[in-house]
Amino acid sequence: MEFIVEKIGMSRTVSVPATPVTLLKVLDTKVCDVNEGVALVSYSKGKKFNKAIEGQQKKYGLSKEFNRFATINVANSEAGDLDVSGLTEAAVLKTTFKTKGRGFQGGVKRWNFAGGRASHGHRMGRRVGSIGNCEWPGRVMPGKKMPGQYGNTNVTVKNEVISFDAETGILVVKGSVSGPNGGLGKVRIAK
Repeated sequence: MEFIVEKIGMSRTVSVPATPVTLLKVLDTKVCDVNEGVALVSYSKGKKFNKAIEGQQKKYGLSKEFNRFATINVANSEAGDLDVSGLTEAAVLKTTFKTKGRGFQGGVKRWNFAGGRASHGHRMGRRVGSIGNCEWPGRVMPGKKMPGQYGNTNVTVKNEVISFDAETGILVVKGSVSGPNGGLGKVRIAK
């Protein structure tokens, strides 16, 4: 079973020793159509609205705030509100979020390269340096660690469930989760 969640932020427990926790809010989600456990669901995010969204809302009888659609595995057998009862017994979750995008970065930040020496008027600084090899194979091998796009990738992590409040939809998991506060991701119950 999967759920669409919003990352609220990090905190810690009051117990000694304290445990770092991440707070996630399970979004109010409507199941539109179910087919063998896989469902088309709708949730609210932002103010995006166009004719395609309007047509989907009219087809499934949704109110105007439900303007985003996704397909997830659910426990529901028919359309309606998403069944979140599975989270109350869950012990371990797999959380999938998109990491913060850092744009085009150099080798020192992206791959933890050491950089050049800092003495005698050098020009090395934070450059990558030599990337080739001798006569053979005479080319740069695929997958070489070099500067490039860093971040903005999906990361899945296993987290223990500390608590879940079904009334408010607040899910507390042990440890950290990728992505910025306010970012959306998916949570699924680990087997």
